[in-house]
Amino acid sequence: MFFKNAMIYTENFRFEPGGFAVEDGKFTKVLASNIPADAEDLGGAYVIPGLIDVHNHGNSGADFSDGEYDGLVKMAKYLASCGVTSFAPASMTLPYDVLRKAFAAARRLVDESPAGAAALRGIQMEGPFFNEKKKGAQNGAYLQNPDYATFKELYDGCGGLVKIVDIAPELPGSEAFIRQAKNDCTVSIAHTDADYDAAAMGIRAGVTHLTHLYNAMPPIHHRKPGVIGAAAEAQSVTGVEIICDGQHVHPSSVRLAFRLFGAERMVLISDALRCCGMPEGEYELGGQTVYLKDDIARLADGTIAGSATNLFACMQLAVSFGIAKEDAVRAASYNPARQLGCLDTVGSIANGKQADFVICDENLRAKSVWLAGEKLK
Repeated sequence: MFFKNAMIYTENFRFEPGGFAVEDGKFTKVLASNIPADAEDLGGAYVIPGLIDVHNHGNSGADFSDGEYDGLVKMAKYLASCGVTSFAPASMTLPYDVLRKAFAAARRLVDESPAGAAALRGIQMEGPFFNEKKKGAQNGAYLQNPDYATFKELYDGCGGLVKIVDIAPELPGSEAFIRQAKNDCTVSIAHTDADYDAAAMGIRAGVTHLTHLYNAMPPIHHRKPGVIGAAAEAQSVTGVEIICDGQHVHPSSVRLAFRLFGAERMVLISDALRCCGMPEGEYELGGQTVYLKDDIARLADGTIAGSATNLFACMQLAVSFGIAKEDAVRAASYNPARQLGCLDTVGSIANGKQADFVICDENLRAKSVWLAGEKLK
């Protein structure tokens, strides 16, 4: 299958004119000069890699932490329909037996790989190693201090699917946990009240990722740079998530983040909840009621929970906020794949990689979604 006359988002992080082929579900002949004359003419359409959401709780009425396989399949199919072709579902701060059930459902989704569904590339373990002061929408009843033995049991139980584990570095035992867990997966700072010194300690110990920048962490201050200051100056922190739903972070702060960390480190996420793709009403999150109204999901006390926006829409919003198209696409595809350790398989349009891609117009409005070279119906 050959395509021509496209603007292809390449690993040079820019759109380049040319064509490509798909053979056995993989990209070949990307920008080659020998594309046949009878190749499908895309009429100058933009072609981007399938997006990758490393932080997604749910959609369509289902939540990863429910531990229900059918619900996880529903989530994965909705994501694929939106142009999000890979994802890492995020768990919540919940009892360990609940997490085991959810992680087992994730393992099954990987093993069965249902047709028409986004591929599960890992799990983000969001909790329970968080600070009560910055718990946000996490359930404070289940917060724990870092416990590597329990983490490793969960990690091994799902065959190493946990690709990101979150932690507040100021908690007792955090340094030892980070030094051990970094050998298993990416360690991220999240839901933290850490000052600069505690954050810097965590980074020296092995933290390489920040979970939803700005949210559930101290703000940057000229005498108290905190987590944001410590991460900005540490090039070892290669992934910095930001929820770009237009509710969690002001557009100016989105632009500031891209300038502060550079497009090479930014990771757009949705942090979407089960209410994503659903009508206004009451929903559940980690044992708490969430109220969706005017596209904002809140707890009863008014705390903003996760979002009701899918990653593709977040990417479009980032562009509307002034982020260059090329940078927004990178932050929603290549960078997430790198953070999950699957960049050799997905995350860009390059020869030999799985042919997950989205054909868009020049404003990045999706026309069609392709999974492993097959067009979604």
